[in-house]
Amino acid sequence: MFEFLNTWLANGGFWVAIPLIIVGCAALIKGADFLVEGASGLAKKYGVSDIVIGLTVVAFGTSMPEFVVNMVAVGQGSTEIAITNVLGSNIINTFVILGCTALIFPISSQKSTRRFDIPFSMLAALLVLLFVVYNSPSWLQIENIFNINVSDPSLRNLGSFDWGAGSVSFISGVGGSILLIFFIIFLWHSFKYATDSESDETYVPMPAWKALALIIGGLVGLVVGGEVIVKSATSIAQSLGVSDAIIGLTVVALGTSLPELATSCMAAFKKNCDIALGNVIGSNIFNIFFILGTSACVKALPGYHGLEIDAMMAALASLLVILFVYTNNKREIKRWHGAILLLTYAAYLAYRIITL
Repeated sequence: MFEFLNTWLANGGFWVAIPLIIVGCAALIKGADFLVEGASGLAKKYGVSDIVIGLTVVAFGTSMPEFVVNMVAVGQGSTEIAITNVLGSNIINTFVILGCTALIFPISSQKSTRRFDIPFSMLAALLVLLFVVYNSPSWLQIENIFNINVSDPSLRNLGSFDWGAGSVSFISGVGGSILLIFFIIFLWHSFKYATDSESDETYVPMPAWKALALIIGGLVGLVVGGEVIVKSATSIAQSLGVSDAIIGLTVVALGTSLPELATSCMAAFKKNCDIALGNVIGSNIFNIFFILGTSACVKALPGYHGLEIDAMMAALASLLVILFVYTNNKREIKRWHGAILLLTYAAYLAYRIITL
């Protein structure tokens, strides 16, 4: 699809790819916005409750940029972008978005978020880290040294001690299925304990034709944006001589995280920071359990150089949120916590660039 982009990128290189990525991100964000608005309008027209819309349409809609980029990347064989888009988005969500939000105004937390959502986000990060450790070259070397074999290597699709060789599977369809099972558990819990708010009597039903037009327009924007971003990101990586992983962790991840950044910062300015925390945590859970799980079910995702540090950073992000929230009486992420998050991300990014 859009093969003419390959010609543009080949002729213009880096200077064409950057504007195209900006256009692609804009298409993704607006497409997600149209999709959410249209689907919500259609759902309300047929009497679907606000809480069901929030837990399904809105939640899926805000995760659509990452989801579409991953599906396009997997389809085109750019599996590094598929993995780093998820890990990079979660890292940016926590370190950058929560960091910036906390600097604007301390982030409070609701009891339901502390009891289930934050621990579930930590579980998601730990599962990814477990997949990485279990299939890593280091673990395989330990098995060889001690002459142990905890599983059949053929089931793990392992044939090399080098992530970069592309023959080692970080997560296969089985692992993806496990993540999707946890995603179903998350949805079940959310529906079970959700309480609906009063309906808005001033709401004017949206005409069906308008809702359908918004949904179709949103889907078109998502598909076009995802295609443009993946092709442009790959072109930038080739032009700069860096791996797809670095571009996925930075440019692509930041672009697909723009909806969460905008939502969280606006919530902070309005002093509704508990919304900002729920928005980020919910996005992190969706990214790993749903998007990464679905991507792995479509195609086994191979490891890459630096995957271990990326997975550890995603786990560290969840751990820091837990520590920050539970180590003060107000159960909030304070301004100095936000500064720590931003400085940690800066150090991590510098390390990843230096160790290319």
